Amino acid sequence: MNDFSYFTPTKVVFGKKTETETGKLVKAFGGTRVLVHFGGKSAQKTGLLDRVCKSLAQSGIFYVKLGGVVPNPRLSLVRTGIELCKKEKIDFILAVGGGSVIDSGKAIAYGAATAGDVWDIYLKKTEPTACLPIGTVLTIAAAGSEMSDSSVITNEEGMIKRGYSNDLCRCRFAVMNPELTETLPDYQTMCGCTDIIMHTLERWFGKDGTYSELTDSLAEGLLKTVMHNACILKENPLDYTARAEIMWAGSLSHNGLTGCGNGAGDWATHQMGHEITSLFGTPHGASLAAVWASWARYVYKEHEDRFAKLAEDVMGILPEHDETLEETALEGISAMEEFFREIGMPTTLHEISADMADTQIQELAEKCTFRQTRTIGQFKTLNFEDIKKIYKAAY
Repeated sequence: MNDFSYFTPTKVVFGKKTETETGKLVKAFGGTRVLVHFGGKSAQKTGLLDRVCKSLAQSGIFYVKLGGVVPNPRLSLVRTGIELCKKEKIDFILAVGGGSVIDSGKAIAYGAATAGDVWDIYLKKTEPTACLPIGTVLTIAAAGSEMSDSSVITNEEGMIKRGYSNDLCRCRFAVMNPELTETLPDYQTMCGCTDIIMHTLERWFGKDGTYSELTDSLAEGLLKTVMHNACILKENPLDYTARAEIMWAGSLSHNGLTGCGNGAGDWATHQMGHEITSLFGTPHGASLAAVWASWARYVYKEHEDRFAKLAEDVMGILPEHDETLEETALEGISAMEEFFREIGMPTTLHEISADMADTQIQELAEKCTFRQTRTIGQFKTLNFEDIKKIYKAAY
């Protein structure tokens, strides 16, 4: 087991109708002037936004609203939010939505409390000195941003997507009512399940082959739980228990738990997926499913035993007595790929763009390596040429 640091300060309030407790929670964490941040029409159409704002009003809390967050949240709206916070003397950010809304809220919270341009934080040119406190009412089980230290923002100028991690932005509380996810389209639900799975798979593949038995068991249980309940939701989208299991898994998959003692994780698939999303507008989970198996087949020989363990412990593959580790590893990769197909995810880039040109693959690899100035991955370090080969194999 590797040394590790584990920090999860977020208070979780989980269950039916818990959004009505939002005002009390904001007040308990010192909020007096709140920016209510949300996405499009869904929060308004379902009445959620009204219920949340009513809860704030009942607690005597001043609030202003800022909607318009889109998938892959935009820097321009973040800057609008920062100016609004300064104008209204906001002291608390309340994100009502999924990962994109929370990420946008985190960026606003950095920018409202730190001098300089917020984009410099995401370019890692400067470190934030402070961050407004943040809470969330979660509506999508996917990104895990409600309990993570990370956020990802897209700059429309060049469609550059950058992530940043810092404990300053961890949510003070997360309100989780699984009922709020029942209105999601099936495809979006499955994209979320895929993202949750990938957050733990990224941590499954560490750098030096040293792993924690306990953490592996937690990761195994989480992966199998999400896969099982994703299949239930394919048949019955209104199954509350399945939605509850997946919502809780989403938080635990990205709050660091499934990586404790296993190193920093790989994250190459996420980096490659970000560029697919940026170029084609593909939902994040779908972009990950489209490239994961090609990444896996490119790197598995680094530690065949790790992929074989995934095959046996998670995918339930029982190798024949004369089967090699390599054969078991490849069976496991194929089994995970087939699961993604079963829940309606793309497993090739061809499904995302049927006429992808070589120039687009080149551009994906260029942007993923920051114009060939960095490598990615821990399980196997990947350079520009490696990444280009994986994208081509995924097509």
